[in-house]
Amino acid sequence: MLQPKKTKFRRQQKGKMKGNAQRGHELSFGAFGIKALDSAWITGRQIEAARQAVTRHMKREGQIWIRIFPDKPITKKPAEVRMGKGKGAPEGFVAPVTPGRILIEADGVPFDVAKEALMLAAQKFPIATKFVVRRDYVGN
Repeated sequence: MLQPKKTKFRRQQKGKMKGNAQRGHELSFGAFGIKALDSAWITGRQIEAARQAVTRHMKREGQIWIRIFPDKPITKKPAEVRMGKGKGAPEGFVAPVTPGRILIEADGVPFDVAKEALMLAAQKFPIATKFVVRRDYVGN
């Protein structure tokens, strides 16, 4: 599961996810990708599930790039604990995603294989996504 090797602080504030992605909103590596249309926290487990779905469908051909990394610690208090007494213990890590962010890129496979693989990956995420193709892509 994806998580940072080391963090400066164990706990972090929630923050706001307003507006569109300011970085990571264009295809940089591959010819195909999936772009987020909503805001959400995406967990390391969801990213790993999407990666496995893409890799299996592409039969380990071509190449994929995961453009998000879960580096924000999320805390949770145990069940049936009274209010107060401080912030809960860290439970896992998430990647905050805003609309327009490229989540996964792929290359080295035909258009229809890439589209199906990335659609399988999109089902693993808790947000609506869109399949995008590089502007200068010409079909094989």
